[in-house]
Amino acid sequence: MRQTGKEPEGLKEQAAVPFWNDPGKRSILYQIGVALMVGLLGYYLISNTLANLERQAIATGFGFLEKESAFEIGESLVSYSAADSYGRALVVGALNTMLVALIGITLTVILGALIGIARLSSNWLISKMAGVYIEVFQDIPILLQLFFWYALFYNVLPAPKLALHPFAGLFLSNRGLVFAVPESHASHKYMALAFVVGCIAVYFLRRWAKKRQAKTGKPFAVFRVSLGILIGLPLLTWMIGGAPTGMNIPVLKGFNFKGGINVSPEFTALLLGLVLYTAAFVAEVVRAGIQSVSKGQTEAAMSMGLKPSLILKLVILPQALRVIIPPLTSQMLNLTKNSSLAVAIGYPDFVSVAGTTINQTGQAIEGVALMMFVYLILSLLTSAFMNLYDKRMKLVER
Repeated sequence: MRQTGKEPEGLKEQAAVPFWNDPGKRSILYQIGVALMVGLLGYYLISNTLANLERQAIATGFGFLEKESAFEIGESLVSYSAADSYGRALVVGALNTMLVALIGITLTVILGALIGIARLSSNWLISKMAGVYIEVFQDIPILLQLFFWYALFYNVLPAPKLALHPFAGLFLSNRGLVFAVPESHASHKYMALAFVVGCIAVYFLRRWAKKRQAKTGKPFAVFRVSLGILIGLPLLTWMIGGAPTGMNIPVLKGFNFKGGINVSPEFTALLLGLVLYTAAFVAEVVRAGIQSVSKGQTEAAMSMGLKPSLILKLVILPQALRVIIPPLTSQMLNLTKNSSLAVAIGYPDFVSVAGTTINQTGQAIEGVALMMFVYLILSLLTSAFMNLYDKRMKLVER
């Protein structure tokens, strides 16, 4: 039978449908609609907020940062007085927060790794003690732990006149830990520079040692040489600079100590609470990461005659780190964000300083926005660093 005429248009291409029945065009329309709704909602909230602030004669903007703060801060890493601006006060608070976060993360990783390894120990007592630590510190809220350590320092330790004095230059009282430090000298900054140069030299030494071992199969004593560089360069700089030995020793004057370095009870209580609490979670992360490595890896290493310490260092941990790093990053972020609880025990972190600023200026929206911004930046920097480290630890496919 011969076909005559043209084929219907529907056979050549699908019949044209309205755009509201086309899934692709409809999805674009929905996205445009949602974007407009979000924009309108944002415009309404911002305009309404500005109108309310204007009605109540509350100034807006960040001009208050240049005004005199008129309040003191008990602890500061940089010079600060009540005559300085609110901006400098907030910088002091941010530096205090960064100090707690940096020291806390370092101690937490070390303590958590040790407890996680101890949890898997074949020694019954060590394993059970690690398990008790994990259960106790995980189940007590962090805020209660901060209150406990804070009360312990102020109610158990003696007054400065009766301070514990285990050896020369060290005093422990309810005003904190005070210890002697070297007197300021011009050679100290060059020693710090020598240490930085040593760290750079160790980095390139490790890279060279890995390439050498890959080519020749001969290992290099990287640890001992690196330790010699990191200690030797600053020591040599110290000797060239005249070998200064003067010490700034704390002395009791009035109701407190003068001289040396004073680690306040607030800082110590905050650090202890954050480290002990977060380390319990890190220990579980480390334990899970180690247990994720096949037992066959351990048995193969044992069959080669490796010692248990070398098996853990060379076989288990390098593989376990690929599992440990992602949840470990989350715990680091939790520690940084939990440091905002310092306001409860009087440590002048960023939240505490920003709160005082808000109370004095009335700039609540700007103050809260600055808090959010600072913690966002700290979290993003921590995540970026850990993501780079995670990429280095991943297996490279060939």
